[in-house]
Parts: sequence; structure tokens; C-alpha cells
Amino acid sequence: MYKKTTLKNGLRLITVPIESANSVTVLILVGTGSKHETKDINGISHFLEHMFFKGTEKRPNTLNIAETLDRVGGEYNAFTSKEVTGFWAKVDKKHVDIALDWISDMFLHSKFDEIEINREKGVIVEELNMYLDTPTAYIGELWEELLYGDTPAGWRILGTKENILNFDREKITDYYKNHYSVENTIVCVSGGIDGNIESKLEEYFKDIKKGNAEPKLKIKEEQKEPEILIRNKKTDQTHFCLGVRAYNLFHPDKYALTLLSIILGGNMSSRLFIKVRERNGLAYHIHTVADDATDAGYLVTQGGIDHKNLEKCVQLIVEEYKSFKENKIDGQELQKAKDYLKGTTSLSLDSSDAQASFYTAQELLEGKIMTPEEKF
Repeated sequence: MYKKTTLKNGLRLITVPIESANSVTVLILVGTGSKHETKDINGISHFLEHMFFKGTEKRPNTLNIAETLDRVGGEYNAFTSKEVTGFWAKVDKKHVDIALDWISDMFLHSKFDEIEINREKGVIVEELNMYLDTPTAYIGELWEELLYGDTPAGWRILGTKENILNFDREKITDYYKNHYSVENTIVCVSGGIDGNIESKLEEYFKDIKKGNAEPKLKIKEEQKEPEILIRNKKTDQTHFCLGVRAYNLFHPDKYALTLLSIILGGNMSSRLFIKVRERNGLAYHIHTVADDATDAGYLVTQGGIDHKNLEKCVQLIVEEYKSFKENKIDGQELQKAKDYLKGTTSLSLDSSDAQASFYTAQELLEGKIMTPEEKF
């Protein structure tokens, strides 16, 4: 069972003891991402994420940072989304102090060296180029650009090449001071932990400061008729997203939306997988997902097909969407989707890192936590 605690300095802590676990995961989640940026610094959340791995006073360079956990076989990484940024380390439970020291040192004492900043610009530009050359990733960015336009919700998480090349130490440290604050941060420790973990966190995170982050801009959704965005690029397939606007994270029908996405294209027995792939042989990759952010949501079907089959494939998908609108869902099909969601959720929580993410994301984004048992 998880436990929520607020430390003396105001830092929120979630602990998730798992008796059977030999590992411990330490996750830091910060309530900032590309939706919290202005256009001139779009991409800075992601750029800053990279800079945490470039050195502290205690661990002066990237090699020192990496070797600390490599020496004990630990796993570690970071990620940036539109609403959150996260850093995590997973180690054998006997090395939990190493992980806590490592992640708190990076989080609180990174140098943000100007030389490293300039060097990392090339790395991130190449990361951006990689995504632009990956149709399954690029099409998702275009889909959100179509939905939200020239607003933070419609901008790319990595930003533009122009912005990336113009970031400097002053911009990065200003963003860090404002957003990486005690009131905007949650730490979770999950796995084979003991009762001393709170006192350890008090010590390791004693230097965390208050910030002055501006709230993210309210999302604008205005649409009176169907919209389409076409981007030409030489590829062997046509990649597409077809979908509708839907519910945000706080809407009472968000779970119904998730079940709808499963029935439509969430697994290998879903309607669109059978119809598009198995019966018509039009696609290898076809799936439907429901996305619910704090301020907006959507239901989208994504696929990659031969150029000549686009019209036929879109027609099949639209037919299935219309069928949902006009006909009741069979009770057996609905129950199958519920059982699938329950089963996949259970399987996805079978590790300390997955449990850390499950509980911390809920607390940060929704302000409350539901256990798997409460959800189902």
C-alpha cells in the first residue's frame, strides 16, 4: 500500500513498499513540460532534461554521472512530455542510498555548463531529425498540431531547431529556478524499501528551493467542421491519424473512452485490427488510443499503409466510427474490453518502476490517487 508524506521542507513524497521486490526505483516527477513554455523557449523543458546528465560539483562530467549507477548495474533515464518531466533510477535494493545520492545530486546541483550546453545542441538537433525521419512518431506530432494549432499544446516537445540553437545558460537556469521547485515536485520511492526512507529523503533533498512558475496557458479548442492536415514527405508508406476530440483527464467518462479505444483498435482482436489488417490486408500497423491530458483529450486511430490504399483504409475506419455512434455495443464485447484493461493494468504494474510511475503521475496531475483495486 502506498503512503503519501509531506517532508518538513514541503516536498511531497510517495512510498510504495513491495515486499517481494529486490529492486528499488526512485522517481522524481516535476509538473512542467512543453505546455508550460512560451514560443521563444519552446523545447527548453526537454533541453534542460538533457543537461541534468552533464555534471555536478560532486560528479563533474557525464562519465562520472553514468559510472555511478553503471558500477552497480542500475538502470536510469529521464523523459519530457507536454505536462511533466521525470527522472528515475532503478537499482538493487541494497544500493538505494547510491540511487538517492545520485538522483538528488543531479536534480539539485547540476552545473549547466555553457560548454556542455553548446555541445548538447548538436545532440538534440539530431534527436529532432531522428523523430522527423520516423513517420510513426512524426505523424503524432502533426496530429496534435492540427488539433491545437500554434499554441503550447500544438508545439513539438523538442522545440524548433532555431530555438534549440539559441538556448544559453541564462535561459536554462531561469527556467530551472522557476519550475524545478519544491511545490512543483514529487519524489516516489518504490520497491524493497525500509522504514528509514523518509529521513533519508529529508537529508538528500534539503536544498530544494521554492520557485515562481507561471501557470500554463489555457488550451483553445475551436472547430466547426472537419479539418485535415497533409504533409508531403518521401516514404514507402502513407501514415495517417484519424480521430475526434474527446475528454480530458477529469471528465467522468474518461474510462468509457478508454474502453472505446480498446474495442476499436486497442489489441489484436479489436474491430479495426481485424477489419483493416486481417480481413483486408491493408496494414501491418493499425491501432487506436485515447489520450487524456489535464486540459483536453482525443481518440485517434493511427496506421501506415501503401499509398494507393489510403482512401479504402480511411473509409473502413470511418465506417467503424459511425457504427459506434449508431449501434449499441454488445455486452460480451464490452466485458472483454474491461477484462483486457484490468489485465493489462495488472501486468504493467509488475515492477517497482511501473508502480512508481502509476502512483506519482496520478498525484501530480490529478491531485489524488486511486489504487488498481479502486479503479476496477
